[in-house]
Amino acid sequence: MTVPRDGNAVVYCEGAFNTPNGKTAHGLVRFTERYRVLSVVDSRHAGRDAGEVLDGVSTGVPVVAAIEDAVDAAKRDGIDATHFVMGLAPDGGRLSAAARDDVKRAIVFGLNVDCGLHDFLSDDVELAALAARHGVTLRDVRRTPPRNELHFFSGKIEEVTSLTVAMLGTDSAIGKRTSAWILVHGLRAAGYAAELVGTGQTSWMQGARNTILLDSLINDFVSGEIEHAVWSAWKDTGPDVIVIEGQGSLMNPAYPGGFEILAAGRPHVVVLQHAPARKDYDGFPGYPIHPLPRQVEAIEVISDRPVVAITVNHENIPPEEIAGACEGITRETGLPAFDLLVDGAEDLIGALKPHIEVHAKKRR
Repeated sequence: MTVPRDGNAVVYCEGAFNTPNGKTAHGLVRFTERYRVLSVVDSRHAGRDAGEVLDGVSTGVPVVAAIEDAVDAAKRDGIDATHFVMGLAPDGGRLSAAARDDVKRAIVFGLNVDCGLHDFLSDDVELAALAARHGVTLRDVRRTPPRNELHFFSGKIEEVTSLTVAMLGTDSAIGKRTSAWILVHGLRAAGYAAELVGTGQTSWMQGARNTILLDSLINDFVSGEIEHAVWSAWKDTGPDVIVIEGQGSLMNPAYPGGFEILAAGRPHVVVLQHAPARKDYDGFPGYPIHPLPRQVEAIEVISDRPVVAITVNHENIPPEEIAGACEGITRETGLPAFDLLVDGAEDLIGALKPHIEVHAKKRR
């Protein structure tokens, strides 16, 4: 088992686990090198296994009704909970009054609090004073470095010789990060050196070594920070493949994203995550998702790089219809389509292998 870097975590996801607003908690249940996840707080699913709720696969991580239950359960197992990690990812990234009250309870229990929302806990006078009294830290993951530490685009991205893959999506909250991690882990299992460049707070919480918080950066430095993260991943370890986690989607009205990754990350190929059963953009009924072929075309026109595969989010698709959905996408786009959560990354790696080999020759 990987030794966690930071400690033993209670992940808070009250009212949102197994919904789009719980995606940070989902990522931590599936995988993290930063924490040992002890439990998930969501009273709606209390008593169940978090992995079974999420993916139908037991992980041994219980869902509990309250922070008190999480701390007590850990003590019964002879474990000290050390961290309270905000697993909520609501629209706009704001902290609700109810969640703030639970942060206060966590502090009183002596838990360090890690939060990736836009409301910085350490700027909250009451919470900061309470944390000081109880000897715990408040860590605001979305707080950006000082401006004098940020990078402006320089062109050094052209030095990168690793195959760079952008994992973009046709919508927000569609599984880009999950698919990116599955691909990275699959590549490593297949004998390739692979690194993830994270672009959000969940990737940081999962332990990605090169991570930027794209949605809280000052616009002038977004391109430079993307470039620097990709360049650093290449410079530090020289991997065969670098996978860049996408954010939002090109045409989502509230979360447009991907332009900067295409422009500054200079990916050699793109993999596009898509949910065939999703008709409207996340959180915006009446804003229909642009057709998949049009989204592929838009990416290729903007980047002059190919979309080489579609990865499928099977939400609201019966298990027996997933294979047919993938086949339908291939007929529609001419591209191979894979459900990585169901089938793993082997077939996608097969589709990427010619590109990996081309770049391997360049690096010799």
